Formats: sequence, C-alpha cells, structure tokens
Amino acid sequence: MNSAAVPQAKPNLMMPVAALTLFAVASGLLMSALALSLAPQGLPASLASWLASAYFAGLLLGAMNIEPVVRALGHRQALALFLALLLASVSLLPLMVSEPVWLLSRLLAGFASAGVFVVVESWLLLSGNARQRPRRLALYMTALYGGNAVGQASLQWLDSASLVPMGAAMALLLLALLLPLLTRPPVPRLATHHKLGFKALKRLHRPAVVGCVVAGMVLGPLYGLMPLYLELRPGGSGYTGLWMASLILGGMLVQPLLTSLMAQWRHTLLLALFCLLGGVAALLLSLATTTVGVAVSLLMLGMAAFALYPITVVMACQGQAAFRIVSITELMLLCFSLGSVVGPLVSDWGPNGLMALPVFFALLFGVTGVYLMLQPQDSAERWLTEPPTEL
Repeated sequence: MNSAAVPQAKPNLMMPVAALTLFAVASGLLMSALALSLAPQGLPASLASWLASAYFAGLLLGAMNIEPVVRALGHRQALALFLALLLASVSLLPLMVSEPVWLLSRLLAGFASAGVFVVVESWLLLSGNARQRPRRLALYMTALYGGNAVGQASLQWLDSASLVPMGAAMALLLLALLLPLLTRPPVPRLATHHKLGFKALKRLHRPAVVGCVVAGMVLGPLYGLMPLYLELRPGGSGYTGLWMASLILGGMLVQPLLTSLMAQWRHTLLLALFCLLGGVAALLLSLATTTVGVAVSLLMLGMAAFALYPITVVMACQGQAAFRIVSITELMLLCFSLGSVVGPLVSDWGPNGLMALPVFFALLFGVTGVYLMLQPQDSAERWLTEPPTEL
C-alpha cells in the first residue's frame, strides 16, 4: 500500500507535549495515591495488584483499537476524546468507593491512556524524519516521566489517604483537555493509514518485541505495586512520594542520554546493558538500609526501566514508511500492555509476596539481559543498516 503525505505547515509540538505533561502529572498523583488510599477507604490492600492489572488490561484493549479512531478523527480530536474519557474514569473514583467500580474505572483509564500514548507518540514521530525520531521520542519520554515525577513528589504535600489527590488529578486532566479543544496547531496527516495485523509482529525485530514486553512486565509492577512496597518497607513511611519521584527522575534523566547512545551503539546491545543495570539496581534496592541508599537504587532502577520502551520503539520504526508509524506504535503498545497485565500478577506471587518485588525485577532484568547479549551481532547490525520495510 502506498501513501502520500498531505502537505502541512511546519509542526508545532508545544500543544501535544504540554497536554502529555499535564496528563503525566495527574497519572503520577494517581499512581501512588490509589495504592495508599485503599485501607483508609475500607478496601483491601490486595486490590492494588488487581487495579494495576485492570489499568494495563485497558491499555491492552486500547492498543488494539486506537488506529481507527486516529484515522477517523485526526490526532487533535482523538487526543481530546481520550483525555475526556480519562477524566470521566477518574471522576468515578471519589463518587463510588467500591472494588467493582474502581476496577472498571482503571480499565477505562487504561483504554483512554492508550489513546493518549499512541496519539502523542505518533504525532511526534510523524512530525520529523527518521534521524529526528530518537530526539522526538526523548522529548515524549522526558515530558511523560518528568510529569510523573512531579506528580509523585507533590504527593508529599497532599493527604494520600484522602480523596484530595484524585481531585487534583481531575483538575489537571481538565486543563489537559482544554488544550486540544481551544488550540488548532498543525497536525500530521496522511492520505492513507496502513493497518498492521498481529502477524506483523513476526517481522518486527525480535529483540524489539521481547524488550517491549519486558518493559511492560517491569513498569506494570513499578507503577502499581512499588508505592505499596516502599510504604511497607521498614522506615518507608513518609518517604514513599520522594522515593517514587527518585525512581521516575531516573527515567527522565536517561532520556536525553538515549538520543546520543542510540545513534552510536547497537540497539540490541544497548537494551542488554540497560537490563543488566536494572538487575544490579534491583539487587542494591533489596540490600539498601538507608534512605539515601534506597533513593540511589531507585534512581538507577528508573534509568534502566524507563530506557527499554523508547529503544524498542525506535528499533521497530527503523526504516519504516511514515504511513505505518501509527500502526507500529499501536503494535508496540500492545506488546507493552501484554507485559503490563502479567507483570503485577506474577510479581506478587511467592511466599514473600510483595516484599520480594526487587528479586522479581533482578531475575527478569538478568534473564532478559543475558538473552539479548546472546543475540547474533551480525543480524542486529543488518537490521540497523538495511531494515525491512515490507510488513
């Protein structure tokens, strides 16, 4: 299928990045507030892992259904639609405090978040050429993780046991929604979108697909269970927000570094090295006995965990035509979502349950790092120099 780009004005990325940042701050607030508010609201602590999996199940459903919406509405209107749906889902939380309603709310939130991710990610990737994609993706990740860090840190000044953080998140999402409703920046438009089926995963670079699934298996528990683990950890009460901010700060700091690293290093090797860094950081977290030691371990863990997804997306989009980008980002989000659904459930198993979370990360990072190191170098190099273009 061929496609011609519709002539458009010079891209203005301020609006989607600003909307993403506000969305990320709201998500950062909810990330810890939901887990910490369970007991005060009379809900069981075991619901935390199910809320995380419900969110990522929604993300999975969204990843399979976003492309037709973008094709029909365009990037700006699709962004407004998904932000409105997300705002509605968060509004359910303080109105009806019950397990089924909260699970449904997180399912809807995951679906809407998938829309925000695919719309903004493809918007940035389509607004530049192949050489600009790592830089644009770094901008996307910095806005996302920077906003998450601000949201986590602001939890220190809010009563996490109350519904106040949810109200603050709703206000931020309303501001984010106003941006696409009140502004009309130039948007990337294509005469034709190319829909890719699940079989296309076989033709994407295998380390990219594996790395994306692992990224989901790591970030799912990080978002859904890590706040509760830190709160229950000896000496953790009162430091959860700052420690989570340290985790996400690591993810934000690594993004500008990735731009230069991806231009100089083999992507498969780079993935392997970040996995090994994550394994070491997880082991250090399990051994840390001081507040600073935990913060440094989480900073390193954040650098490793949040580096995986952008590397895999760039690998998957390498050499692909512009009209395939939306569908490729959708497929990669699908892989990420599959891992995100499984991760919180698997990591909470075992005799030690939640308190063995660092061990789960160490094993997952270690096994994945070894697998990536064993991938043939010549195959990976051919991918970087002569990537397949027909899916």
